[in-house]
Amino acid sequence: MANIKKGDLVQVISGRSQARGGDRGKQGKVIEVLPGENRVVVEGVNFITKHVRVGQTDRGSKTGGIETHEAPIHVSNVAIVDPETKKPTRVGFRTETVTKDGVSKTVRIRYAKKSGKDL
Repeated sequence: MANIKKGDLVQVISGRSQARGGDRGKQGKVIEVLPGENRVVVEGVNFITKHVRVGQTDRGSKTGGIETHEAPIHVSNVAIVDPETKKPTRVGFRTETVTKDGVSKTVRIRYAKKSGKDL
């Protein structure tokens, strides 16, 4: 089970500070997780400029030009935000037994280590 999943609220914990034009301290939702590369794409963080070739749609309008979108950032540079304190925290796992329709099942639950709240 992964520490960070799609839809989690994370905060950038390393890199240049916002005063110097960086992203450290910014919070955003995880748009995409790339487990093979150990990277995540975070909403509003690590913008890059991409030049896209000019083309045409079916209706005749022009596409392309200069676009900006989020680039992946390494998992070690982000931390999950604690739902109670709104500050970065580490993730822990605990197992619980859930009974549903007479069938017992052991599930792993992620929780914030600072407050103990479930994520």
